Amino acid sequence: MNVEQFAGLLGDRGISLSSTQLGQFDTYFKTLVEWNEKMNLTAITDREEVYLKHFYDSLSAAFYFDFSGSLSLCDVGAGAGFPSIPLKIAFPSLNITIVDSLNKRITFLNHLAKVLELDNVQFVHDRAETFGTNPEHRERYDIVTARAVARLSVLSELCLPLVKQGGHFIALKAANAKEELADAKKAITVLGGRTDETNTFSLPLEDSERTIIVIKKEKRTPKKYPRKPGTPAKSPIA
Repeated sequence: MNVEQFAGLLGDRGISLSSTQLGQFDTYFKTLVEWNEKMNLTAITDREEVYLKHFYDSLSAAFYFDFSGSLSLCDVGAGAGFPSIPLKIAFPSLNITIVDSLNKRITFLNHLAKVLELDNVQFVHDRAETFGTNPEHRERYDIVTARAVARLSVLSELCLPLVKQGGHFIALKAANAKEELADAKKAITVLGGRTDETNTFSLPLEDSERTIIVIKKEKRTPKKYPRKPGTPAKSPIA
């Protein structure tokens, strides 16, 4: 996906990017590739693949959910900043918090935010399980996102405790989303959520399947969740 296709296909979906925003994506790409030479941030470094599989893929969440306005968004396990940094570029009013368990990725994200001149962003080095018990962050966010971090039954326990009542957890998934959603049904309910909608589409040019799952937080999450680090992955709620 070249830059013209990127901008054009997003425009077709109602996401219009200015020359400044396109410049930020260009800087993002160059910074990602530069830092990837000294730390493992992504296996994808070809420009057209980064624009398709990282930038466009991250922004696909906005095809099905309105990110406009000064909403608070927490991105769990964002790695090199996906999907939240592309969303922040496209929707500058977002207030972004990223939590990641690897400090070297936090170092990269702090540098990235400076070169992209992003405001209202913060990056926290922590495990999602302990972050979700912190009263400063628990049930504080309008939106929580996660992209390709873990199975939905596990992700729900990491993400839903951070979502305020009436807010949304948005999971960006590739193949097997329907199966994951079925397996996660009990966990979603126990943690106070309800599946609002699922939207499946094909990534342009390569036709690989993607699914955006939107879960609404209806009730407060019981205090015992999330459990201690490692437990959700070993013993998902079932």
